[in-house]
Amino acid sequence: MLGNFSYCNPTKLYFGSDALNYLNAELPKYGKNIVLIYGGGSIKKNGIYDEVVKILKDNGKNVAEIAGVMPNPTVDKLYEGIEIARKHQADFLLAVGGGSVCDYAKAVAVSVNCKEDPWDKYYIRAEEPDCEILPLGCVLTMAGTGSEMNAGSVITNPKTKQKIGHVFVDEKVMPRFAVLNPNYTLTLPHYQVMAGVYDIFSHICEQYFSGTDDNTSDYISEGLMRSVIHSGRIANKNTQDYEARSNIMWAATWALNTLIAKGKTTDWMVHMIGHSVGAYTNATHGMTLAAVSLPYYRYIMPYGLQKFKRFAINVWNVNPEGKSDEQVAEDGLQAMENWMKELTLVLKISELGVTEDMLEGIAKGTIILPGGYKVLTHDEIVKILKDAM
Repeated sequence: MLGNFSYCNPTKLYFGSDALNYLNAELPKYGKNIVLIYGGGSIKKNGIYDEVVKILKDNGKNVAEIAGVMPNPTVDKLYEGIEIARKHQADFLLAVGGGSVCDYAKAVAVSVNCKEDPWDKYYIRAEEPDCEILPLGCVLTMAGTGSEMNAGSVITNPKTKQKIGHVFVDEKVMPRFAVLNPNYTLTLPHYQVMAGVYDIFSHICEQYFSGTDDNTSDYISEGLMRSVIHSGRIANKNTQDYEARSNIMWAATWALNTLIAKGKTTDWMVHMIGHSVGAYTNATHGMTLAAVSLPYYRYIMPYGLQKFKRFAINVWNVNPEGKSDEQVAEDGLQAMENWMKELTLVLKISELGVTEDMLEGIAKGTIILPGGYKVLTHDEIVKILKDAM
């Protein structure tokens, strides 16, 4: 392990089929005025909404709602939510939904008491809050983003075609608690389940493919990847398999709750490119990552060859005997590609609506980050996008 770091994760998790009952233990810790935040209405169809509202009412809470949070939450929707929370004099935010709803709740939490434009302050200038942050909790209905146990928040500006994530430093942005009931994920369509599976896998890869030291975080990552591969295959054949879906939900949380990033420089370029693709297409997040991952990793593989070789052997069980390092590494990426095809993931950005005339704009909108084995140039991003077409 190289470098110095601190680790603190204040989010309390409640996991299992009875997890929602623990809301009764958490809600009395916060004030009377609650804002319930959710998405397009699926929680009303599957009964989760009624369960949550009953618990809120039984605890004497005064409830306002922010409904209709979209899969890629927009800055205009953020402004709308800020006004609702201010008018309600919110004491606490409760997000019920997937990662986008949780991300959105964090954006509202840091913005209600902010005197500046939150888009400019947090997402363009990447500043930290200097105001009071509203506490929040999450009831998760879709596994993938890990937003239930981190301080990340992604917001899209459709007018400027920018999709930007901010991982806040202040731990007060993290949910105070998260309810994880795998049963709540069983009504999701196959496409969304597989997109979530790949989002998890990508999170792990983007922390794993950095650094060359002997790092405990990498051993944990390899175990998580093997779990996601195994459970993803089972869920692909039967989305109602509770054991597989529970493992996927738990892996999603640990893939991005900052644990496996410790001692790592990390490489988030797949997410940066995927975000820009999403800003142009509004495509499902996990599928944008799937469509750009293989071209990206094949491009940077020569710069981090030994880690890609290790990935092939330890994650995909590639036999290295009689093969060059390059061949072993490529065999690992081929095994990854075969698994992605098995899960029916989207492997071409053209299938998500990207056209040739968008490539320059997508590349321009991609935030270039250090940390990986190669810092990309604009032209290299364009090449990767072309390879992803």
